[in-house]
This record gives sequence, structure tokens and C-alpha cells, in this order.
Amino acid sequence: MDLNSYAELAVRLVNTASLGHEAGDRLTTLDGLRALVADRQHLNTGVTRNDLEALRDLRAEFRAFYVSCSEGNGEDAAARLNALLIQHPVHPQLSGHDGQPWHVHYTESGSVADKYAAGAVMGLAVRLTELGIERFGICQAAPCQGVFIDTSTSRTRRYCSDRCTNRANVTAFRARKAVLARGDDPPKPPESPPHSPP
Repeated sequence: MDLNSYAELAVRLVNTASLGHEAGDRLTTLDGLRALVADRQHLNTGVTRNDLEALRDLRAEFRAFYVSCSEGNGEDAAARLNALLIQHPVHPQLSGHDGQPWHVHYTESGSVADKYAAGAVMGLAVRLTELGIERFGICQAAPCQGVFIDTSTSRTRRYCSDRCTNRANVTAFRARKAVLARGDDPPKPPESPPHSPP
């Protein structure tokens, strides 16, 4: 099972929202839903307006999970995922589509939204147990509110995409350049408090 791939479904879904993106909400039409699942054969046929509405609701649930993680509230994050696991039960099934070797899909029953939800929720739950809540982040490049799963070895990821990383770097560079052009001293890092003897 490719748990990264299933967890990434949740990230992909949350990031269809318009929060800070010029493209706007990308999950308002059936064509938008088809684009979301275009690379997933088991999800990209038979989409309906009900699937669209169900996935928009699920998107809000996943965003709330990410907010709980970013606030360090593991109890709430786990409670949210547990509720979703009950609401979207997993039905593992062997699959061998597109000439791929046999592999496990988390669900093959129900609507497109049911399949998407069961896989994404299970993927998030397993990744949470592997990585911890601090690895589920919200992009720090204003005004973006995209989400990501930090799988870096340094545990320092702060942005949802290379685009946001580059935008933040350019903004920081311009701010430093403006400070130097004004002749101001660059900001000093905060000083550590003095250590008192034991």
C-alpha cells in the first residue's frame, strides 16, 4: 500500500480551496472534480454532483484537522480523524489495474466520494502515527493557506510548494534590500536570555 499516495489525496483536496490562491476554488464544478482525480483510475469515472458536495464537506474537515495539528492540539486532530474513520470505513481490496502488479486499494465500494474519503482518511491516520502532528503544516507564505505533510529529514518544511518557497524567498530578499537601501541596520537576531548558575 502506498500510504504517502493516499495521504496526499487529503493534501490535494484541501489545496483545491481558494485560500490565498489566484486560481480560486478549483472544486466548484464536476470538471474540477474530474481534474482532481484525473490520475486515479479507480476514482475518475462516474462522478456526480453528490460526490462534489461530499468532497467539499470533506475538504473542510481535513482543513480543520490541519488547523488542529498546526496549533499542536493532538487530541483534537486524533478525534477528528477517528470520527472520519468511523464515517468512512475502509474496505481493502486487491487491484491490478493499468497493467500494474497486484496492490491494495483501501476501498472499492461506494461512490467516488466514499472511495476518495476512505483512502485519504486512512492515509492521514497512518502518516500521523508515523510522523506525529508537527509534520502536518499550513503554508507560511502569505496569503497562501495550502497544506502539506513534511517528510523532510530536517523537519523544517514551511511552505506547501516550490512556488510558495520561491515567493517567500523573493519577499525576504526584497525586504533585506529595502533595509540596506535605507541605510538601516539589518534586524538583529533575538538574544538568548542569560543563563543563571545552578
